[in-house]
Amino acid sequence: MAEDPPRVALFVTCLVDLLRPTVGLAAVSLLQDAGCEVVVPAAQTCCGQPAYNSGDSKDARELARQTIEAFEGFDYVVVPSGSCGGQIKVHFPELFADDPVMGPRACALAERTHELLSFLHQVRGATPTPPAYAGVAAYHDSCSGLRELGIKDQPRALLQAVEGLEITEIDGAETCCGFGGLFCVKYPDISGKMVDAKAAEVDASGADTLLGGDLGCLMNISGRLHRRGSKIRVRHTAEVLAGMTDDAPPIGAGPERKA
Repeated sequence: MAEDPPRVALFVTCLVDLLRPTVGLAAVSLLQDAGCEVVVPAAQTCCGQPAYNSGDSKDARELARQTIEAFEGFDYVVVPSGSCGGQIKVHFPELFADDPVMGPRACALAERTHELLSFLHQVRGATPTPPAYAGVAAYHDSCSGLRELGIKDQPRALLQAVEGLEITEIDGAETCCGFGGLFCVKYPDISGKMVDAKAAEVDASGADTLLGGDLGCLMNISGRLHRRGSKIRVRHTAEVLAGMTDDAPPIGAGPERKA
């Protein structure tokens, strides 16, 4: 008798919902191809990361509580973002460390939460068969995904299945791009210099495409590449793996670009 497919709740993230829905659609497609039943809870909102990063613990806890309630009852929670995934997996338990009721619920949710690319590779053992993507891609390791969730080899392993795609490493691949959520707002001069350095490294890599797993980082780098006159295409890895590169222009290109 065949086992029932795991029920996976997709945490869409604010940036994907508002600015890049193609990433959410790609995530659903990849999860379904990996044998999962995918649900997108309608009650989900922000994970509370901006409030948490600014020291607003009260609002961060309220948003975390709402998220916990919306995502309980699923086998897994999957997030196409290392930063939002890290908020749920690492910081939700911290927010409720002294709460005898919410603390265990936060920890239980954290244990079932995974970033999309690591879930596909490590939990499901997925072997996607994406259409060919001709080009040379550099990969940016976002800070939260790399340092909080240990995401490094998983996306590169999945991308090996893409026919025609060559992966090249950039100098400083693990260095922050300067986005850092509120960091770029509080310290714009420092942030600008950091993303300038990152964009220069991407340009020097010889890549024609930049891939990553965090939309905030990708939008930040894409904006600076555009201002440098670079023609490098920027995409979320899920879009390439799901074969959805024709469904939306590269990040920061066309009508989606913000002034």
